[in-house]
Order: sequence, then structure tokens, then C-alpha cells
Amino acid sequence: MPYLYSAPGPQEPPTPKDARITHSSGQSFEELRRACLQTGVLFEDADFPANSSSLFYSERPQIPFVWKRPGFWQHGEWLDVVIDDRLPTFRDRLVFLHSADHSEFWSALLEKAYAKLNGSYEALKGGSAIEAMEDFTGGVAETFTTKDAPRNFCEILNKALKRGSLVGCSIDIRNAAESEARTPFGLIKGHAYTVTGVDQVNVHGQKIELIRVRNPWGQVEWNGSWSDSSPEWRSVGPAEQRRLCHTALDNGEFWMAFRDFRAHFDKVEVCNLTPDALGEEAVHRWEVTVHQGSWVRGSTAGGCRNFLDTFWTNPQIKLSLTEKDDGREECTFLVALMQKDRRKLKRFGASVLTIGYAIYQCPGQDEHLNKDFFRYHASRARSKVFINLREVSDRFSLPPGDYILIPSTFEPHQEADFCLRIFSEKKAITRDMDGRVDIHLPEPPKPSPPSQETEEEQQFRALFKNIAGEDMEVTAEELQYILNAVLQKKKNIKFKKLSLISCKNIISLMDTSGNGKLEFREFKAFWEKLKMWTNLFLQFDADESGTMSSYELRTALKAAGFQLSSPLLQQIVLRCADQELHLGFDDFLNCLVRLENASRVFQALRTKNKEFIHLNINEFIILTMNI
Repeated sequence: MPYLYSAPGPQEPPTPKDARITHSSGQSFEELRRACLQTGVLFEDADFPANSSSLFYSERPQIPFVWKRPGFWQHGEWLDVVIDDRLPTFRDRLVFLHSADHSEFWSALLEKAYAKLNGSYEALKGGSAIEAMEDFTGGVAETFTTKDAPRNFCEILNKALKRGSLVGCSIDIRNAAESEARTPFGLIKGHAYTVTGVDQVNVHGQKIELIRVRNPWGQVEWNGSWSDSSPEWRSVGPAEQRRLCHTALDNGEFWMAFRDFRAHFDKVEVCNLTPDALGEEAVHRWEVTVHQGSWVRGSTAGGCRNFLDTFWTNPQIKLSLTEKDDGREECTFLVALMQKDRRKLKRFGASVLTIGYAIYQCPGQDEHLNKDFFRYHASRARSKVFINLREVSDRFSLPPGDYILIPSTFEPHQEADFCLRIFSEKKAITRDMDGRVDIHLPEPPKPSPPSQETEEEQQFRALFKNIAGEDMEVTAEELQYILNAVLQKKKNIKFKKLSLISCKNIISLMDTSGNGKLEFREFKAFWEKLKMWTNLFLQFDADESGTMSSYELRTALKAAGFQLSSPLLQQIVLRCADQELHLGFDDFLNCLVRLENASRVFQALRTKNKEFIHLNINEFIILTMNI
């Protein structure tokens, strides 16, 4: 189940010292360590016990594991992960990640913390190196295919390295037999290399772009042009060779011409580090903003642009690009959309969803864009593909201005939490278009005196008096009878009988005397509201079925005076809509009555008591809607 509330708007990127405690005890690593030292007992982690449930979620262990003792960023925030030092072994050997030195355990302990974060060791199965790079550094991934990379690819890699980004490269394999196979030029297929530098040399008045690559084996190098002992280095003076740290040692690190690099390597993965992960000595830094959000079925899970009727209901983030890049007329930025906790949810049958995003020019209005806007406007940019990866990221250059960024799943009605990060070379301003609650209710009409009542009002008075008696007040049960009797005579609206709970909520809203009953003047005031709300319902009951789609609820509520945040809208849909994501008239009426009641209580609290001056209307209405 996705989170239903998160703080609106962009958030300051967290730092490792702000790591959120994840242990069920509520204690940090230091606190748990202190307790163990005081008691003299070795730590045993009850959250991630040393048994088969922490190893696998879909199968039983095939071998008898013995847990022995030797003698961590996720989704936009740093996490303090506490583990004990018991590790799974078989025949006195570590079963999973291990070092060549059998007395070295740091890598296995780090793996255990990562397994705990994701629910089990099995949950770590599959994926790519770039996913781990992100989780261990808090960075953002960017993948390039060398054959299709932009013209300024060398410049992009140079800037990334200057910012302290991690850069890896590899050669694709067509089948398992090619894995770790050596090419005639000394390169290994299916092998993860590291890019450690990008530079230029001047040879006979011509600038040659070079790239430095390292084989983590510490040996086996490129043997083509600009390799360690190639004749091209004779054209470069000793001082320039020293600047480039050129050596003729077989240490796994080598230079090659950038054109050769593009010809021989297939993929480059860049993990751009966030400002909090860069050292203080770094000259260049990324500007970054983070948004946490959810796609919730029936309210904010609208799917991609192919599904126009629901696409507009997705979360919308306003992006303001205010500064051009140095020496350019456009603004460069990178958008990374990550779906959260899919590995952890594997054991419950969840899979990685197909995700992506689109970017539209903002029309100038400062509100959630509606369906008609997307009917008549094309996107200015979008993710290259919608794909079933944990994260989708792409680099863009657009003129300064305001844009609307819409993250979505490919199919509608699919639920997940997401983290959206925007990296920019210059400062960018972002704002959640769905985080504000704004309520503007029309003034109720003044009740007309009996001598000026319309024929309809006179009929109401007669019916009301007949039910209420001489005191001219009705209970919730009596109000239910009156409203159902009147509404069932109207031929333009289809509905089941109004529920007793709706009528109790109506009395709670309209009862000014506090006696739990409704006087005729209060009933007349409510009737005016009811006529307006009935017309609204009919407007959105397009097929005259007596129901409206939950995806239209945002627009209907706005027309009634309620502009709601996405978390609040999600709560209402979960409470009021049926399994087919429809709302009947009684559901719609009850929703409006409760919203107006909550907003009145909120205003009264803030007006009468200074202690509530900082009360958040979004959180208050969510709380009251759950009572």
C-alpha cells in the first residue's frame, strides 16, 4: 500500500548524519552499541533474524546454513541500518559475497545490511551495478549507449568526473559463452570497467580526445592506439605524459582515443553524486531537489498519455528553470524517477512497474492542469522510453521558463511510491502542484420569510411539519425519510436511498443550536447546497448511470469550492469509492458534507484559539476524514 501522506513541496536533500532510524527498537546504531557494551552481550538483530526467513522468501534453503560471527541511502534519504555480525556459511565458508582473504569480512557485513534493507538475500538477486552505486552513494544513474550518445558525450563525461561522479563502462555480450571473453584488442566482454579520466593532447597541432579506463582486475589492458606502450605517446612530451599520469605498467589502467572508446565499448553508466556525497574540496556541484510521491489507484494512478481520461490525474510538479548554463542559451538538467521498495515487496508478488515521465510547457496557471490541456498540447520533452526498471533517468536541455513534469506508470490504476529527483547545473525551483489545500465556499443564501416562499419551499414546509411535529425539528432518521421522499421524485438523478450516516453528517454540518436536530430554516439552507451539489453530480455522471468516476472527483470538488492535495484526495477515494472506482450520489454527498464540516471546524479552531494558529489544514482534514 503506498504512503498516503508526505510533506508537500520539494525537500532539502538529506545528509548521512540525518539518517532515519530503521530498527524497530527506535534506537540508533550508537544507542544499540552502548547497550551491548553495558550488558556485555553480543548484538542479535530481532528485525533480521539469523534464520531462513532472512535468506529466502519464496523457497526453502537447499543446504543447511550455519550462521557464524567473524573474529547504509535509499529512495532519497540516508538510512541507519543496524545488523549483528552473524553471517550465513556452509562448510566454514561464506555462502554469498566474500573476499579472497578468508579473514576479511567487511564486504559480507555490508551485503548483510543491504539484504536487511531489502528484506532478504534473495531480494538482491538480479539488477545492475548502477543500482548498487546509487544505493551506496545516494547518487543518480544515467545510462548512455555509446553508438547513440550525444555529440558532446566527451564533455558530459568530463563534467561528470569533475563533479566526483562514478563512471563505468562495458561491452555487451550476445550470449553466456561470450561472458568474460577477450577481444583481439585486449578488452573483456561483459566486464565492468571504470572510467577514471577524460582529457586532450595536442599532436602536431591537432587536439586528440582521450579517455582513461581501468580494469578492476589490475591487469589485462587495451592494446590499441594510445595504449601504454603504443607509438602515439612518442608525440607527447615528458611533462604532458606526467600530467596525464601515463605509465607503461600492466596495472589495469590505460588510455585510449575517445573515438576508439565509442567504437569498442557499448554502454556507459554514470552515477552522479548528490551534493551531500561530494567532498568539500569539489569545485563543481549539482543542484538537486527531491519529491516523494505516490500513484494511488482511483486518484493519482493515471497511467501514461495514451490514457487521456486519467493521465491528467497523475502527480504534477512545476519546474522553473531560471538560469542558463554558462556560455549556452539553454538550461541542462537531469530527471530521475525511481519506484520504491519493489525488491522488498517481491515476497508479496510485486514486480517492477513500467514507468516514465513527460515534461510540458507550463501555460501560466498556478494549478493542477486538467484533461483538456493535455488533449490540445504536446509534451516538450519526455523520458526516452517507459521501461520496467527501478529508475528511469534522462538528460535534457530546455530554454529558461516554467514546465510541468508528470511522472507516471505506463498502465493506469497501478500503485507504487516513487522518488523524483531533479539534478541541474544551475539552481532550479520546483513545487508540487498537488500539495496545496484551498477552500472557497459560497456564502449561504439568506432564508426567505414564509410569505415569500416559493411553491417548492411551501411543499417542503408542509412535508417537514408533518414529519417533525409542532417543534419543527427533525432527527437524522426523519431527515433521511424527507430527503429520500423528495429526491426519489426527481427523474434526472439515479441513486440508491441516502444513508443514515449521511443524514447524521448533514445535521452535524447544519445544526447551529447543537441539539442534534435540524430546524426548518437550517433545512432550507441545506436544500440550496443540495441543489448545487446535485447539479455537479449530474454534470460528471456522463453516462447517466447514477455514478461518477473517482478520477473526476478532483474537478468536481474544485467546482464545489474544494481544491485538495493529492494525499487528501487519496484518502477520500479510498473511503468513498467502490471497487470499480465509482462514487454514487450518497458517497459524493457524504464526501462534500464532511469536507465542509471539517473546514468549518478548522477555521473555528484557528480563529478562537491562538494555539492552533500553525495548524496544517491538510493534516487536519485527513485526520477528521478518518474519524
